[in-house]
Amino acid sequence: MNEISVEERQRRIEDILELNRQGRETLGTAIRRLRVEVTGLDQETFASMCRMSTKALYQLETDRGNPTLNTLNGILRLFGMTMALAPLAPVSGLVEEAPRPLRRRGTRPPGRASASR
Repeated sequence: MNEISVEERQRRIEDILELNRQGRETLGTAIRRLRVEVTGLDQETFASMCRMSTKALYQLETDRGNPTLNTLNGILRLFGMTMALAPLAPVSGLVEEAPRPLRRRGTRPPGRASASR
């Protein structure tokens, strides 16, 4: 493993996260950078640590694989991370308020008992 300070390790992780969040790096590139820049491990050692084949790690790092969420979380957990939902853009303005249903004259809203005549 690289001999880097805790602060430098955290700075590198934050940089990788930010570039991924901005869409400037793929997930595969981010995982490769985590492996190389944070741990300094070769693919074979890191793959073994993650309980996956070297080929599967290579495919993941080059965005050619189709890993499960469990596989991704297993790798990311080593860096104190997990897969999560994130917006592609600021949320405001993306979701419009649903239009209210039209009420017609002489109809009753569903669920209301009709008055006896």
